Amino acid sequence: MFTIDAHLDLSMNALEWNRDLTLPVDQINARERELQMTDKPDRGKATVSLPALRKAEIGLVVATQIARYVAPGNALPGWHSPEQAWAQTQGQLAWYQAMEDKGEMVQIANLKALEDHLNLWKDGSDARKKPVGYILSLEGADSIVNLKYLEKSYETGLRALGPAHYGPGRYAQGTDASGPLGPKGRDLLREMERLSIILDATHLSDESFWEALDHFNGPVWASHNNCRALVNHNRQYSDEQIKALIDRGAVIGGALDAWMMVPGWIKGVSQPREMDCDLEKVIDHLDHICQIAGNARHIGIGTDLDGAYGREQSPYDLETIADISRIPGMLEKRGYSNADIELVMHGNWLRFLQRAWS
Repeated sequence: MFTIDAHLDLSMNALEWNRDLTLPVDQINARERELQMTDKPDRGKATVSLPALRKAEIGLVVATQIARYVAPGNALPGWHSPEQAWAQTQGQLAWYQAMEDKGEMVQIANLKALEDHLNLWKDGSDARKKPVGYILSLEGADSIVNLKYLEKSYETGLRALGPAHYGPGRYAQGTDASGPLGPKGRDLLREMERLSIILDATHLSDESFWEALDHFNGPVWASHNNCRALVNHNRQYSDEQIKALIDRGAVIGGALDAWMMVPGWIKGVSQPREMDCDLEKVIDHLDHICQIAGNARHIGIGTDLDGAYGREQSPYDLETIADISRIPGMLEKRGYSNADIELVMHGNWLRFLQRAWS
């Protein structure tokens, strides 16, 4: 089934992890093991590549740029100036453009491009020879040096933006931080609204989340977020936040980062099998959102696979991202209709984009 994944850090893996994503996953992992690479905890445990996306008919992804600015005293990894962070995101953009030149990917930034891409993936030809479409998103706005840079980004295809990532940001507060947007964040939202850039509410602290919804009148989604009722952490959404997003017509993408899927996970210690973390757990989160909404029109897939982790922090029954092709069967066993399953795998994201870009 044609599938949309609303969150993948492809360029980060290509540049910071030095992975050639045009290769099969097993070749990427074999090279890292052969070189005995230990600089990252997920070396030799990658799950994502362009061939793996095609194998699962994941023909459209929301692909990120990401570069954090860290002020003095901030222990998180990141760049020491917004200008450095901007330069990093431009290198990431250059990688996407190189993938376009090679015929591996194609940027989707408007309705015409979206319709043409869908027709290409529906034409019955071999998916292994089709480019993967990508919608450019910025995860954390620290690299937007000033608002003129946001317009530059829009001109090169940026269509969605999450104002914060982890920790305190220049425009908003993110995961494990607290506090509101403040004046700079509100100015950012106004410019995003003018440019019709989608607000990705993922990672916003509770105060920043509510302030963002109050001050932004454009389209809102949550590319990769699970439920606080099932895993109690500020990274997850409370039922009240889920209701607010549903009221705004948002779609929420179920994420496959294991610590977000099962309670009690200890990063760097817990193992997926011993924690009984399998793909069914993300169905639990998606189903919880459906019970709040009363329908299946507000959920989708936003895996976040290889988002600075690999198989050591992914569902134990997932070897590569191609294994998410089993999700439709899991939904069917839960009683979801074929129409609802199509909504989850692609229909809800498509409806959202068609409305946002019309």
